[in-house]
Amino acid sequence: MRAASALSIRFRLLVLLTQAFGVMVLLTVVLLVGLFALYINTGAGWPGVNLLVASPLQAYYLGHGSWNGVETLNETLGPNVWPEAAHAWQRMLLLDAAGRVVLDHGRANAARVGQAYRVQPGDLVSPLTADGQVVGTLVITGNSLWESARWLVELLFPVVIISFFTGGLTLIIGLFLMRRVVTPLAEVIAAAHSVAAGDLTTRVQVSGPGDLRGLIESFNHMADALQRSDRERRALLADVAHELRTPLTVIRGRLEGIVDGIYPADEAHVAPALEEAYVLERLVEDLRQLTLAEARQLPFERRPIDLGEIAAKAAEIFSAEAAETNIALRVNTSPDLPPVLADPQRMDQVIGNLLSNALRFTPPGGQVALDVDRTGAGVRLAVTDTGEGIAAEDLPHVFDRFYRGEKSRARASGGAGLGLAIARAWVQAMGGEIGVESTPGYGSCFWLTLPLAA
Repeated sequence: MRAASALSIRFRLLVLLTQAFGVMVLLTVVLLVGLFALYINTGAGWPGVNLLVASPLQAYYLGHGSWNGVETLNETLGPNVWPEAAHAWQRMLLLDAAGRVVLDHGRANAARVGQAYRVQPGDLVSPLTADGQVVGTLVITGNSLWESARWLVELLFPVVIISFFTGGLTLIIGLFLMRRVVTPLAEVIAAAHSVAAGDLTTRVQVSGPGDLRGLIESFNHMADALQRSDRERRALLADVAHELRTPLTVIRGRLEGIVDGIYPADEAHVAPALEEAYVLERLVEDLRQLTLAEARQLPFERRPIDLGEIAAKAAEIFSAEAAETNIALRVNTSPDLPPVLADPQRMDQVIGNLLSNALRFTPPGGQVALDVDRTGAGVRLAVTDTGEGIAAEDLPHVFDRFYRGEKSRARASGGAGLGLAIARAWVQAMGGEIGVESTPGYGSCFWLTLPLAA
């Protein structure tokens, strides 16, 4: 389909080039016919006559100051030197400024020499000038329709040849441009149609001049982004369906058992269904928060805050959990930290999520460190643990929605996989950056930076 579309576009462009060539030739023909009709109807001078005959005569007058001896011009030039004007010279009358005959058909001793001549219909007349003044008139007599046509062919044949040459050259250049520019552009147009029809795997081979190559590369990047977005959308729908199915199954089973009389309607059998309802509520709320943050529609109360103070409070909250699992939790804060611009409530949740993950994956007897330092134009917070670390193939996906490094990990121990995705969306929405560094077997370091308050 894409190949057929590109071929159709190239065919239409070739038709347009052919039409342009035809229009150029047609305009040339119309112009020549119009000039020929003007010449026939008015007897006005033809530009070619000035070039072939009148110009040498004017040069002779400028050199001698009169028409005396002008008959020798024919003998001097002769038909071999001046072949284009030979036939005109034999049918020519040269009149002086007063309209008297100076040469009669190339002869100075003819009977009409010295007599006034009255221009007849069909005569070809060309004024002769010297120093801006009319010094004579060139008259070519006996211009029948056949003679006029012969003059038209002889005098304008070069113009016709040039017109066809320029038209052909235009067509050749057009074909070259079609191969160099139009063909890649047609490929882009055809590929755009394919993408619009739903084929997100369409790509265009990079070719053509610099600007067109940039356009093709941009199109391919756009197609990659669309394909990636579509893949993520499908994965998100599958993950959401998977995460919702388990709690819904538990709730439905419990309630159906109570309705059917299998389970008594007491706290022991209703409580599990209620807990799964809470899980659903948290999952829906996390999805809502993540969607709003990524769409830049989540309201933030950004104000100058002390990131070290918030980190210390978060560590104090998790100190009891760390003590229960015999994990050393320490906080290192640089003195005189400048304030950063952020939402204190959101930052408290982000730090809490990082600490919770670090404590969850650090074995008993390990360590978790929370460091806050000044760096560049902001403040950097890092949560480092001595846990099992993250595999290299998992690092690029740590902040993806519903991603779990351990595919067999249960929701009870690993959550829904939205915490880090929400943390990244919030930090980026507040103008910061977040990332992770990890070495399997030695632990991980989750870090974030926030810009300084003005």
